[in-house]
Amino acid sequence: MAKVDLAQVGKNSLKSAETGETVELQSLWQDQPVVLFFLRRFGCQICRWMASEISKLEPDLRASCVALVGVGPEEFGLKEFKEGGFFKGSIYVDEQKKTYKDLGFKRYTAVSVVPAALGKKVREIAAKAKADGIQGNFSGDLLQSGGMLIVAKDKVDLMTIPKYILLCKGGEKVLLHFIQDSPGDHLPLEDISKALGISATVKAGQRPVCNDDVCTR
Repeated sequence: MAKVDLAQVGKNSLKSAETGETVELQSLWQDQPVVLFFLRRFGCQICRWMASEISKLEPDLRASCVALVGVGPEEFGLKEFKEGGFFKGSIYVDEQKKTYKDLGFKRYTAVSVVPAALGKKVREIAAKAKADGIQGNFSGDLLQSGGMLIVAKDKVDLMTIPKYILLCKGGEKVLLHFIQDSPGDHLPLEDISKALGISATVKAGQRPVCNDDVCTR
């Protein structure tokens, strides 16, 4: 896990998809821990499936006083994403993509993005998304990758101090920093809850298994 300078990255600006207000990133963990899910694109079928998966944790996160936030690199496709109900948390836009850069989320080239998008992991999730009725498109910035950042109190404290005392306080430590290597990379739900030291009651959706020719459920 690469080191993240919270003081520096926390000053970056995001735009709220709900209010249009510009806020500093650090304001999202000022009063409570936060799970920040950085999407590649709002129109990306894979991202929409990942957003729906992560959203399964929202009730457990809310019960533990942890905020769930989605961040996209541009407003393109935002309206359709919101109308589709793919994500259950708050949504923001990093219009300058500065946080994406500061967190080390890679950008593909016009050449490298093609084999990445055709990889086995991507095909597996695309098949699952299609089976779940989730569609996507190829509009917008196709070159940006994403990841996740979880900011909270130290995990040891979370497990030893009563949650009602600690969990509802602001974050000050990076518990998890995940960078996609492939567009199909995502964290299992149990890894997210484990990083926070909370229990989750949901079950992750099972991905189909792909060979060189076909994906099966």
